[in-house]
Amino acid sequence: MRYLHQIGAYFLMLKRVFGRMTKPKILRKLIFKEVDDLIIGSLGIVAFISFFIGAVVAIQTALNLTNPFIPKELIGFASRQSVILEFSPTFVSVIMAGKVGSFITSSIGTMRVTEQIDALEVMGINSINYLVFPKIIAMLLYPFIIAVSMFLGILGGYVAGVQGGFVTSEQFIAGLTDDFTPFHVIYSFIKTIIFAFLLATIPSFHGYYMKGGALEVGKASTVSFVWTTVFIIVVNYLITQMLLS
Repeated sequence: MRYLHQIGAYFLMLKRVFGRMTKPKILRKLIFKEVDDLIIGSLGIVAFISFFIGAVVAIQTALNLTNPFIPKELIGFASRQSVILEFSPTFVSVIMAGKVGSFITSSIGTMRVTEQIDALEVMGINSINYLVFPKIIAMLLYPFIIAVSMFLGILGGYVAGVQGGFVTSEQFIAGLTDDFTPFHVIYSFIKTIIFAFLLATIPSFHGYYMKGGALEVGKASTVSFVWTTVFIIVVNYLITQMLLS
């Protein structure tokens, strides 16, 4: 019953997010701030992780090609499929649940503890719209981060494979372009948009409705990370079943 109550409260929050809107001039400033905090601020860690994970995928694929009859082009093919289908949209989103999600929960939770949210309500502002709506709009740029992750993941695989002597440049590129299905990219970005919405709203929910003091802010951040990750994994399974089965 507790979880059903929380799910009901979550959907009620979503209804209020799109209710009474804050003034456009104020929203514009808030959206640009959220883009800087959530999107631009995440590019560095995403770029670093994507490049080296792509490199690891290529090396592990190469080391497992013990059969001389398996073409080396498989290294490029495996790197592309791993990065585009799962690593960039899903694994990066789990990482972002820790970085972005914890940031959102702690920032809103701190406002709850210091009674800033109550002050917004007293001033007649729809506090949920003021706090959550700019985050949802900012996360519409999240596919840009995933596109960068895809590019750097494949680049990392290329550099590791070629520079490590596992595959030639021509073989890697041949595997990269072999049997390419454009719908796989569309599928990945569909997942990305849904994950972006979850990354913006679930941490906001746990921050907005938290109770207690400063200690509970940390606990709420941990809980929001767990639940955001759970929902990302479950939604990933459902979308894969619907679109790729």
